[in-house]
Parts: sequence; structure tokens; C-alpha cells
Amino acid sequence: MHIRHTKLLNLVNEKNRVAVTELARALAVSEVTIRKDLSTLERMGLLRREHGFAAMAQSDDIANHLSFNYETKRRIALRAAETVRNGETVMIESGSCCTLLAEELVSHRRDVTIITNSAFIAAFVRKAPGAHVILLGGEYQNESQVMVGPMIQRCVNEFYVDKLFVGIDGFNGAGFMSNNLMRAEAIRTMAKNVRRVVILAESVKFTQSGVVALFPVQAVDSVFTDDGIPAEAAQALNAGDTHVYTVPTGDGEE
Repeated sequence: MHIRHTKLLNLVNEKNRVAVTELARALAVSEVTIRKDLSTLERMGLLRREHGFAAMAQSDDIANHLSFNYETKRRIALRAAETVRNGETVMIESGSCCTLLAEELVSHRRDVTIITNSAFIAAFVRKAPGAHVILLGGEYQNESQVMVGPMIQRCVNEFYVDKLFVGIDGFNGAGFMSNNLMRAEAIRTMAKNVRRVVILAESVKFTQSGVVALFPVQAVDSVFTDDGIPAEAAQALNAGDTHVYTVPTGDGEE
């Protein structure tokens, strides 16, 4: 993503709704350029256009979470993608970092198959020429756009893979947390047929809690996050033999 797009997204996220004229002044470009940028970002589902304005995606839409701190999430996804080989099959659960991981894999790996319960991820990468996605069936959750419920178990039983990539809602000293019981159950079901569970999350998630226990620290092989992770969280992960990989935060291009 162009550095200007990242700055534009940050401005819109900060103010919720920003005039095209204000964005042009803030980014020192013409309004024509801003309108082209908005068209690009709207196609990606990262914001929505209104007459003369740019606005955040609806708060219950995963695209809203995806656009917030986009560059940090992208860096986390790129670092995690380094662990996936050409020709590999992986499972990816929902979440903004996981969505960007899926995009990276279908764009820059050969013959990678993604098994997911996320309808959002399947739709997000559908136009990539190299996309090969298996969408698990189940009960559809409108807000998170994921499949949950007992049918997940039947679908997952057909697959055995090396890695499951997961997003989280929070963390405490005992382990990783979710805010949705049915989604947590679906994730744990998916984890039964994988060798390694890998967490992708911004460091802010390690300052938040959740309402449902997802995994104990010892059940997770590795965590990819940014360098803002609290020291006590990193210590708890290391004590559980969970590998922690961090990327720098920032708004610019690498």
C-alpha cells in the first residue's frame, strides 16, 4: 500500500468522517488525487465514500478493524508469511492481521491453499490469480463474517495441516482470549487437526482481556506482533515456550 494511503486511512480512522478538501490539504496533494485514492481504498473495503467526504466502514464490519493501524498489521502479516512455503496448505481464522496474511500468501506464494472459516477472507482474496481457498461450512455469523457451529467439526476432520493462524481479542497471564464463545469453539476445533497454532495480533491486544478462554500459552507455538507488546506479556509467553516475533510499528512503507 502506498504511504499516502496509509496516512489517509489513519486520518479517516481518527476523525470518522473527513472532507476531501481537508484530506487534500493534510496530504499536500490535489483533490483529484484524493478521489482516486478513495476509490482504490473503497474497492478494498477499507472505507466508504460519501459526497465530498471519506468515512470509516461501518463499526460492525471487519473492514473497519482492518483499516485501523493498517501498516502495523501489514508488517505483522508479512513477517508471519515468511513461515509459509510454496505449495503448503494452511488454516487461517478470521481477523485483520489474518486477512492481510491471506492476501500476502495468494499474491506472493505459489500453489498455497488456504482453509478458512472466514467468508470475509474468502471474498477479500477472491480476485487474486493465485487464490485457492477452501471455505469451511457452518452457521454464518453476520458481524464477524465467520462460520461457526458443529458443522465446522465435520469439515475440519478432512484436513491435517501444519499451521493454523489465529487472531485474538485479548490476553491474560494464563492465555489467549476471545470475545465470542461460538467463534472460540470453532477455533479450538480447527486447532485439533494442526501441528502448530500461530497467533497474529497487534500489541494492544495484549493489554486487553476477553470473555472466553481460547488457548493456554503452552498450546501456542508462536506469536507475531509489534514491538509495543508489554514486557510482562512477552515474559509470560516466553515462560510458556511460545516464540515471540515482533515488527516495528509505523505508518510508512518498508
